[in-house]
Amino acid sequence: MTLQQEIVGTATQMAVVSLQPGRTVYCEAGKFLFKTSNVTMETRLSGPPGGGGGQAAGAGGGSGTSGMSGMLRQAMGTAIQAGQRALAGESLAFQYFTSTGGEGTVGFAGVLPGEMRALELDGSRAWFAEKDAFVAAESSVVFGIAFQGGKTGRSGGEGFILEKFTGLGTVIICGAGNFIDLNPADFGGRIEVDTGCIVAFEEGIQYGVQRVGGLNRQGLMNAVFGGEGLSLATLEGNGRVILQSLTIEGLANALRKAQGGDKQGPAGGLFSTNAG
Repeated sequence: MTLQQEIVGTATQMAVVSLQPGRTVYCEAGKFLFKTSNVTMETRLSGPPGGGGGQAAGAGGGSGTSGMSGMLRQAMGTAIQAGQRALAGESLAFQYFTSTGGEGTVGFAGVLPGEMRALELDGSRAWFAEKDAFVAAESSVVFGIAFQGGKTGRSGGEGFILEKFTGLGTVIICGAGNFIDLNPADFGGRIEVDTGCIVAFEEGIQYGVQRVGGLNRQGLMNAVFGGEGLSLATLEGNGRVILQSLTIEGLANALRKAQGGDKQGPAGGLFSTNAG
């Protein structure tokens, strides 16, 4: 059953979730806004039961040695999940909300001004999202970390580590600015975008990174003065892609300029003082 939720607001949106009795939704620590008093809140390091920690827990249902072994596997699974999230720069903990004694309400929001989107997972395709895009999900949705391999990750910056969502149910994501939905198949099978503009894409879309131009005069002009640095992200295939109109680097530069601390001048590109 689809999670009952409503996304409200304009410039900065939030998700208001209606929880049926006994139903659970979880969020990354720091994304919770409010709840009704009949909704319980629990903070845990482990992911939802569908993840590695939950599977390990179910394996040790016996007593004695087998029980200790199951507890150890559960602890190891939780430690691995938390370690992956820490390596990705994500929150170590999740907060779980369960309605008791009737329908409850929980509110969530992102950390930047922008849009939110509810994605419905039917088990056939996973979704991948940029870091910090995750807001909340049903307990039947599994949150994971995907490491974009080798050359692509080193070149792409923001694209090296992605959030991955599998399972069944609703997951809510957020981004900066406004969203646009595209399908590379509608544009000859391939689109090229600023690496900071990607919010999420379906499994089946191939993500890569390419250099902006060649090692010639125009290529150097693009990299130094074009505002994109040395690389663009490439998205190929047939599936949904969600892009955002505002990048975190662009927002940081605008705030720095407003505070009188902008040292990059009019050039942008490689002259950007943004460190993150």
